[in-house]
Amino acid sequence: MGHADLVFTGGSVFTATTVRSRASAVAVSGGHIIAVGHDVDDLIGPRTEVVDLRGRMLAPGFQDAHVHAMWGGLDMLRCDLSPYDTEREYLTAIGEYAASHPDHQWVLGGGWAMSAFPGGTPTAAALDAVVLDRPAFLPNRDGHGAWVNSTALRLAGIDGDTPDPADGRIERDAEGIPTGTLHEGAMTLVNRLLPVESPERLVEALLQGQRYLHSYGITAWQDAIIGSYGDAGDPGPAYVTAGADGRLTARVVGALWWDRTAGLEQIPSLLERRDRYRAGRFAATSVKIMQDGVAENFTASMLEPYHDGHGHPTDNSGISFVAPEMLDEAVPRLDALGFQVHFHAIGDRAVRQCLDAVAHAVRRNGRSDNRHHIAHLQVVHPDDIPRFRDLGVVANMQSLWATLEPQMVELTLPFLGPQRAAWQYPFGDLLRAGAVLAAGSDWSVSSPNPLAAIHTAVNRTAAPGYAEGDDDAFLPEQAIDLGTSLVAYTAGSAWVNHLDATTGTIEVGKLADLVVLDRDPFDGPADEIGATAVQQTFVEGERVYAAP
Repeated sequence: MGHADLVFTGGSVFTATTVRSRASAVAVSGGHIIAVGHDVDDLIGPRTEVVDLRGRMLAPGFQDAHVHAMWGGLDMLRCDLSPYDTEREYLTAIGEYAASHPDHQWVLGGGWAMSAFPGGTPTAAALDAVVLDRPAFLPNRDGHGAWVNSTALRLAGIDGDTPDPADGRIERDAEGIPTGTLHEGAMTLVNRLLPVESPERLVEALLQGQRYLHSYGITAWQDAIIGSYGDAGDPGPAYVTAGADGRLTARVVGALWWDRTAGLEQIPSLLERRDRYRAGRFAATSVKIMQDGVAENFTASMLEPYHDGHGHPTDNSGISFVAPEMLDEAVPRLDALGFQVHFHAIGDRAVRQCLDAVAHAVRRNGRSDNRHHIAHLQVVHPDDIPRFRDLGVVANMQSLWATLEPQMVELTLPFLGPQRAAWQYPFGDLLRAGAVLAAGSDWSVSSPNPLAAIHTAVNRTAAPGYAEGDDDAFLPEQAIDLGTSLVAYTAGSAWVNHLDATTGTIEVGKLADLVVLDRDPFDGPADEIGATAVQQTFVEGERVYAAP
């Protein structure tokens, strides 16, 4: 064996082959790992770069199983509200952005938190105070609602006589007049009018998002919507462009958007785009089905109705965006065609409907290796926990959300009631039931920092510097240990992405997709896990990020 190109030594190596597997040195040559062990001195030659870990930890590159990289990058290029937390801060930032971009036809951006506003619904009147000369359209952090000004409402023809769409709701005052918040499908009434971003701008946004994700040690991900959804355009062509010319350094699986306003007739288009959307490290081999909305605006699909905040049932149990009979037909068809299905399910009825659809696929097609997965999993009925293992459905966790932060305390718990509130983010139960766990962030909905999410998975509290709220652990019996959470964010997500043969663990023969952390989080107390930072990120042995 010749000399290595790159050697890591002098620290701890978390291999992710099991939750406890450790080594102290790794050697890389030609983009692959050629040695893992405790003594690699013989592989060090005159041209070998030696990274002295100095007690820090080397891990496989993180893989985000549910993220929106191009859209997140575009948010950063627009009026980015994610750094702020209050209505006053949002309005100041929007006003400054509008003043500094007088040539923009629309004021676009987003990233506001529902918890900053009474009932989670900002008003057009407040937005008019800082931008009235042109329309403004600003989705919230979760992308399930948008804040618009009066100019945008008028341009879209939205008034007291405008009916709610079947898959959304226009927020109104007591007289039925729209107030400036559009939920779910109601956003389409405005975003269909937005100016189209150029292909060059979308590639710029993708590369901005890639740089940001690499800074958190993320070397691969699944982009959870490839298609025309929202206001940003289809990320697919940008991925193909960057993949073909080598600027896409991450490995990316694209989840093609299932149009919930259409039916099975869209399947030929999905097949055509699967063939066309493939270049370099990018391949669109998954299909994204959004089965419901979110609990905060009462569109997450529930088995029982929401409460009214005083403990009394209402007549609203949320929205199933895809009719169960359509889901039960579409998923077996997609499965038979070799597509992986990536479900969005927040409510317990949506989770059950997704599991039922996979059960139909298993009965019709037999078991496949498509590795279907359900993301978010906020409320899961206990009867459905064992079905994940039985059906081979992966639990795709966004664990950063499992805390007693204001949105949970003020906009969710009162409307679920105590029984359903105790069924939220049941990662511990899923682990004990034998489910495969993967992990992701849903950025730009929330931070893409894997260490912050892992901190919450272990502690069930927010990581230092993240959501302010109650210091008590949220359902601590659903915590999972550090090793399991790290494996979910590496090997687990690699398995979902069908990248497990070449990435996700530190083993001889695998690609050298690696991250250097500034400490070994196993050595410190659990409540300091989230303070761990990324120092270097490598893809195939090439450094794609180094901390200043």
